[in-house]
Amino acid sequence: MISPRPRFPMLATGVAPKKGSLTTKQALLTLLIAMLISGVAGSIELLSHATNMRQETEQRITQQLAVVNGAAAEAAFQLNPDLAHQIAYGLFNADEVAWVSIRDDFGRALAEFERPKQADATWLSQYLFGDILHHQTDLAYYMGSDMPEAVVGEIELMLAEGYLTQQFLARIYTVVGVSILEAFILSIVVIAFFHLFITRPLLKVHAAIAQTDPNRPGQWPKPMLRGHQHDELGHLVDSLDHLLNAFQQGLEQRDQLHHLSNMDGLTGVANRRHFDEFYQQHWHLAQQTQQPLSVIFIDIDNFKEFNDHYGHAMGDDTLRAVAKTLNQCIDPARDLLARYGGEEFVCVLPGQDHDDAVGVANCLREAVLSLAIPHAFSSTHSELTVSMGVASMSPGFSISAEALIERADQHLYHAKRLGRNRVETRKRPA
Repeated sequence: MISPRPRFPMLATGVAPKKGSLTTKQALLTLLIAMLISGVAGSIELLSHATNMRQETEQRITQQLAVVNGAAAEAAFQLNPDLAHQIAYGLFNADEVAWVSIRDDFGRALAEFERPKQADATWLSQYLFGDILHHQTDLAYYMGSDMPEAVVGEIELMLAEGYLTQQFLARIYTVVGVSILEAFILSIVVIAFFHLFITRPLLKVHAAIAQTDPNRPGQWPKPMLRGHQHDELGHLVDSLDHLLNAFQQGLEQRDQLHHLSNMDGLTGVANRRHFDEFYQQHWHLAQQTQQPLSVIFIDIDNFKEFNDHYGHAMGDDTLRAVAKTLNQCIDPARDLLARYGGEEFVCVLPGQDHDDAVGVANCLREAVLSLAIPHAFSSTHSELTVSMGVASMSPGFSISAEALIERADQHLYHAKRLGRNRVETRKRPA
């Protein structure tokens, strides 16, 4: 019996990638890597933004205080609240200033502005801007060339911690949004590139394997991967080609060995081993399906005399000719002709009842007579003849496999006793 051959899973083409597919995994991995890279790059960029924002804020406040220092000193020296009010309001007009005060050298406020409500401090605002919120500078007034500058007051201001934090968060949202967009675009490009040069060729290889006939693996539709002839994918295809061709050779050798193990080397028909397997299999099948089964035993008449007088070489040629003629009278796709031993053959007819088997037996006998092989030393006929015994198993008539064979053999024995060159189906008195 030939063992079942492996089957290759068929590839569903023209459908969206399934969950767990190589394309899906590759896309998810690419997106994850891109997001990770963008996250790292975004974090570095945010740190740079925080540093730049701190430096820009400090530089801007310092420049503003330097610009107004002279006028504020004049207002403090002259105790001019109107001028001080204008200067302080100019500083307070910036949204980033939460409180500003201009005082004289006695600490009296000439002008002061404060926003009514400030956002609560957070760990982020304290971490980023906690050390640059407070600014204070002395107001130095030039009294004359012969006198040193005198400190006539001071300007003090506090930056709006919440406003600075909001500005920074606005930058964060912009950076994060750009980073996500960049990661998505990068992922699309990498996924497309990977699919074009890696995934699609692999899918072609998989489709070719799925389309391979397991009975002829050496004839698989080997894919041609442009641009991959000399890389790992090209080597993979070549290795698969060698493997499938080797598998094909193994199947052919196995089939050849199986054929040789079931074939009679001299006549080319089935041997006794194959007959035993075939007969047992179809006897059980007939029992299960309640179908008829017939057996014909065939023996060449007076073959010993033929060998003794014509020689064994002529005897072998005659056996081959008889076997070929007998095999042409049956349906090899359904029936079996086997060499049982020596000059004896056996024919198994699945699904054919007694009358069908007798008809086949007569056809076999006439076919051998038509060969007209001379047998001058036969004690019964001048030409080569055969005798046959037929036994059948009918539905509802229980008989063992051994008993059916024995009955056919007995019928053959009686055909010989009754003169040979005949077909016997039942036991007759001697």
